[in-house]
Amino acid sequence: MAALPSSAAPCPPERRIMRSGSGSSPNCAPLKCNKRKVIRAMGGSVLVTGGAGYIGSHTVLALRHAGYSVVVIDDLSTGARDAVPDGVPFVEGCAGDGRLVAEILRRHRVGSVIHFAGSIVVPESVADPLKYYRNNTCVSRKLVEICVAEGISAFVFSSTAAIYGIPDQVPILESAETRPITPYGRSKLMTEWILRDTAAACEAFRYAALRYFNVAGADPQGRSGQRTARPTHLIEVACHAALGLRDGLDIFGEDYDTPDGTCIRDYIHVSDLAEAHVLALRDLNDGGTSAALNLGNQRGHSVREVVAAVGRISGRNFLVRVAPRRAGDPAELVADSTLARKRLDWQPARSDLDTLVADAWRWHSAHRP
Repeated sequence: MAALPSSAAPCPPERRIMRSGSGSSPNCAPLKCNKRKVIRAMGGSVLVTGGAGYIGSHTVLALRHAGYSVVVIDDLSTGARDAVPDGVPFVEGCAGDGRLVAEILRRHRVGSVIHFAGSIVVPESVADPLKYYRNNTCVSRKLVEICVAEGISAFVFSSTAAIYGIPDQVPILESAETRPITPYGRSKLMTEWILRDTAAACEAFRYAALRYFNVAGADPQGRSGQRTARPTHLIEVACHAALGLRDGLDIFGEDYDTPDGTCIRDYIHVSDLAEAHVLALRDLNDGGTSAALNLGNQRGHSVREVVAAVGRISGRNFLVRVAPRRAGDPAELVADSTLARKRLDWQPARSDLDTLVADAWRWHSAHRP
């Protein structure tokens, strides 16, 4: 395959586009759904943005297992080229580069898009909000625009439970009020709004916004896992502490209104999450309507429970420190994922805590950074 233009640089600025009949103002033409392209593209390949990342690479594996033809675009700012399986076409570049993405969609006859590309570290979003509004919102807006112009009929978006903020009720339903408390959560919610309004204006465009809770684990066959040298998620941090790759682990607060005083979170295995993306894509391609769906295990585990599980499964002791609470940390976040389970016929198979930790430990033990 001839190489497409590639770049790991930040996304280029929007070009001023003059359209005939639009007067003198750029970028003001009304949204048009290209139905002929939709018909042509249906059943085509799946473009996975951010497919060299943690969740993206697992979803590529799940798509291939389900028989889909896949192409990946990733700027490799946090992803790894070798996370993309052999035989999968790969383009290094930005998902918000309209010209590049349009060329990929046409060349590979893409009919569906799964969008992972973005930034995900909550504290970083507070320190650098403009990065998150650029990477998570502006890039997504441009990508959706190109998808509509090129007749993409199914769009699956990697969203987050962070859009709920501090919930009034647990387990959390999709109908709960969305009150994100960080730029990360707000940047993702803004993309959900973009998708909702676009789908309302273009009946041929349908989407699934999948709201993740805490993702952990690794491919049980050892083909992919969390590759970040300095992970920020609890199970990966604990595994690194057990391996001696860091000097210990901090528990942020032990005075919450929970059984052991530490925060409770809902953990979902990355392979179960990847399977949900395949099922959501299949649902849209079968004519399913646009929807936002929670993806979680519907059971919470406290920080101390998770730390104890890592120590037990690894057989290693590591330093655990108690630190002050972090601002904005809810005491408990647990999903109600009934809607996803019913609509997609999705049943998490590897999301019990011991399996999650065992798969993560096996991966980190074999792939020390």
